[in-house]
Amino acid sequence: MLIRPALSRRSFLSRSAAVGAIGVSGATLTGLAAPARAQSDLPDPQSVLDGISVEKYVREDYRTLYGLDNTPMWDPAKDWIRIVDWEAVRAQHAGTTVRFAIGAADQDSAAAGLVPFEQLSGIKVELVPIPDDSFYDKAVAEFISGNASFDALQFFSPWLGDFAAPGFLFDLSEFASKWGLPLDDFYDTYRLNYGYFGGKLYGIPFDCDIRQLHVRKSYVEQVLGGPIDRWNSITTFDDLIRLASELNGIAPGVSGVGMMGARGFWSTYSWEQIAAHHGMDLFDANWAVTLNSDAGVKALETLLELAKFSGEATAGAGWDENRAGWLGGRYAMNLSWQDSGTQGSRPDQSTIVDDFITIYDPRVAGGRFAPTNIAGSTSCVAASAQNPEGAFLMLSFLTTASIMAMNEANANGVAPGYRSVLNNAQLAKASQPLEVWAKALDYAWCAPRLPGMFEMEQALGNEINRAIVGQISPKEALDNGAAAWTQIMERNGFRGGDAPVAYADVAPGLWAGAGKPLPF
Repeated sequence: MLIRPALSRRSFLSRSAAVGAIGVSGATLTGLAAPARAQSDLPDPQSVLDGISVEKYVREDYRTLYGLDNTPMWDPAKDWIRIVDWEAVRAQHAGTTVRFAIGAADQDSAAAGLVPFEQLSGIKVELVPIPDDSFYDKAVAEFISGNASFDALQFFSPWLGDFAAPGFLFDLSEFASKWGLPLDDFYDTYRLNYGYFGGKLYGIPFDCDIRQLHVRKSYVEQVLGGPIDRWNSITTFDDLIRLASELNGIAPGVSGVGMMGARGFWSTYSWEQIAAHHGMDLFDANWAVTLNSDAGVKALETLLELAKFSGEATAGAGWDENRAGWLGGRYAMNLSWQDSGTQGSRPDQSTIVDDFITIYDPRVAGGRFAPTNIAGSTSCVAASAQNPEGAFLMLSFLTTASIMAMNEANANGVAPGYRSVLNNAQLAKASQPLEVWAKALDYAWCAPRLPGMFEMEQALGNEINRAIVGQISPKEALDNGAAAWTQIMERNGFRGGDAPVAYADVAPGLWAGAGKPLPF
């Protein structure tokens, strides 16, 4: 059985998320959603949409901190909830029910957040809570039964292949066309990797992550002898290693660089952030495993050099530990997700406000500029759904540009993937990493969402962790990982030239930067 992530990151984010803060009045923000009413009893759609606004959704202290008025942080012409015909939705679906699988810890906030959707559509949302630590197993068991207790679900995007390949998910292509879902507004890396499998649309991107490099200004400028240039101050990974060495111990308790080196996928993600720039490809066009190539080995050697200056706790550090160290001021630099840049600027979460900046990843001579899109979440409809169209409409509401933009402004870690949002000047006031994030995405690298992919990243991470603690060499770690990957792939249908998905269907999403000149 595939080893599941603990998803402590997502659980934390959901509990602090403002998804439960969407609404048109304070009264609608508490308790569970009311049953759907007849179409004639529903409020005017515009009055509901007016309530999904910066002043009613973004935290007041953050609005004050960044001088935010009610100016949209999104393009209304691309915000699905503002362009869809809600009267047509009501005419076809008012009075129906959608069953939505949700992590048990998030049940109440999700219910409150769905109140405006019920008011707009007339669809009643019935939540199906599933314990976070058994979500994968429970979902698979229900899919196999052929009669899942839910119509829709949001889940960790590396599982997409596990759920799509056996036919567990509903093809959303016709609904997306019918209701005008603005798929072209998503960056390619999210649309292709969180949405498509085998050429069919199964998901709507939800939490759209990217890995980044964040640095403390006071420390780094002291060593550099001047202001930080986001593109030119740290141009290579050799520069990063040298700087990590010089910054290590620059202040009591401060390590040169923070990184995640815990067993499982945490170590894999840290390696991938470096390996993608080295030109590493995980597979060739015949699905032969190539992660133990020269590029992969050089990247792991780089990771181990950085680990010398990352503190003794690195080998046990996942998201929670890294986040605490960065926001607590214990790292001079940090290799992590974009959240480190957003949450680091919030006084209620961080001790390093105004003393850091998110910069572009270093490059590799002979390599490529390939910032890594890793992890994230996607939104899907079960193939056995009783109300698949209603489920699609609900998921489109939850992933719409305005709500995702305000999630970012609230620094709750649920990240938008829309061009119109990530290039919005108003949102940039509240999201320190946004400029680098938006430009980097045109060059993003992403691991394919294959059946068994997450299990493979877990197995590889265990071997990388052994290398981090000095038990085996980088080459041994990657050779062991490659052997494990080959076995896992064979169990998942990659045998003798057969595969559950064609490489040609996956290839366009692997590296978005192919053929593009560098941004600077």
